Parts: sequence; C-alpha cells; structure tokens
Amino acid sequence: MRFEGSGSYIATEDLRIAVNAAITLERPLLIKGEPGTGKTVLAHEMANSLGVPLLEWHVKSTTKAQQGLYEYDAVSRLRDSQLGDERVHDIANYIRRGKLWEAFTAEQRPVLLIDEIDKADIEFPNDLLQELDRMEFFVYETGETIHAHARPIVVITSNNEKELPDAFLRRCFFHYIRFPEADTMQAIVDVHFPGLKKRLLQEALSIFYDIREVPGLKKKPSTSELLDWIKLLLAEDIDETVLRERDPKKLIPPLHGALLKNEQDVHLFERLAFMTRRGNN
Repeated sequence: MRFEGSGSYIATEDLRIAVNAAITLERPLLIKGEPGTGKTVLAHEMANSLGVPLLEWHVKSTTKAQQGLYEYDAVSRLRDSQLGDERVHDIANYIRRGKLWEAFTAEQRPVLLIDEIDKADIEFPNDLLQELDRMEFFVYETGETIHAHARPIVVITSNNEKELPDAFLRRCFFHYIRFPEADTMQAIVDVHFPGLKKRLLQEALSIFYDIREVPGLKKKPSTSELLDWIKLLLAEDIDETVLRERDPKKLIPPLHGALLKNEQDVHLFERLAFMTRRGNN
C-alpha cells in the first residue's frame, strides 16, 4: 500500500515520502502548513489513490475527544422511557458511534481524517493518545471494548493555531507542506486549467507571488485563492496584456477580491500605489 499522488493532486516527492513513511510505521500523519496548501485535500487523494474509504472528523472549538469515540444519549433514553418505548431496555440503542469507532470497525482499512485538531481545547490531543496508540477503547455503558479490525491510516491536520503537546507529537510522523514554488504551482494550475495560455499563466503567477512578497500583508493569498482568481480572469476574458500593465494607478490587480481578503491588505496596496505615484512625479 503506497501513495504515489494522482492526476488531480500534485504531491511533491517529500510529501509522498512522508505519507508512505506514516503508513509503514502505522503512525498518525500530522500535516501542518499555511491555509490553502492542500492539507485536507491530501486525505481525500490518499483514500482515492489507495482505493480505501475515507472517514472525516472535522474538529471545532467545542469538539471533545469523547465525541470521536461515542456519545451516550441519555436525554433520548429518558424521553423514550416516559413514552414506554421498548427500545429503552437496551442501552446500546442510545450509543452514537463516533468517527474513531467507525474507523476501528470498518470492513476495509480506511483513511481517517482528523481535520484542524488545533481548533479544539489544548487537552483534546492528549485525550486521544491512548486510543490512537492501542487502537481500542472501552464503552462504559455497555461494558464492551472496541478493537480496531485493522489500524486505520490516520491523517491529522493543523494550522498551528495552538501548540500541540509533546506526548502527542512523539506518536506522530510529522510533515510540513511548504508553500509551492512557481514550478509546482504551475503544475497545480495545469491540472485545473489544462488549456490555459502560457503567457496568461506566467503573468498571473508573477502577480500572485509579488503580492505574497509584499511586506506587511496580513493574509497572503493561497493556492485555492489563486485558482479562484484565474477562474475569474477566464470568465471575464481578461488577457495577459491587462495583467502586464505596470501603471502605478493600477497597482491592485483586476478582480483583486479573490486574492486580498481583508480591508487592511487592500488599504496597504492603495498606500503603495499612492507612494509609487508620488515617487514618479
């Protein structure tokens, strides 16, 4: 079972090595990188490439580790008991399986995505240590132990919003997805827009990387935002000559709302345009 990337996902060599190392070691693969570098999409492509099912657990600020195992719905059981429902005699009817339970009991070894683990409370990763290590957990309400039929391929993503505990990090294989260089980005764009004119692509990439290098930018545009921008350029039939203009009055690129996502960054470019005009006078 090896991951080699796919026609729809450009995986660099170091990323392929990391994925296959995690599979070989049977360790969770911890993926970090700035937003928009394809961390979540990686799990989808791994499942497609390996021909296995994908289970997704999207973590929120209110998510608790227990929810990944199971939840006991005591409220529903109380209501059913008041209504005289026969289901109330079997407590298993009120156990809701979590994503880890589903992954442990899947007929085929799945890819389990634990997405944006750093959104949850700091104790969240520690609360999963034993279950991810032993690949089993105990259900107190029914007295049963759930064992993994086959160890799932666990992919964990983080945006570095919080530091993860050392004990958790020791149990993972870590990989940081660096932001794609121009050649890799060109290959990514080619996958999504195979018929794109080379000159338009070159001008679009030049502007995109120039924006990312502007000092003081609050949010750098990501890969997904570049793809949105190119889609808009094609929809509005904007050609490379428009992008090639270096008129200081037009320092902000056309349809910049796809690339600049807050007013501070727009104002930054407006100030830069003003300073450039003054310098040229």
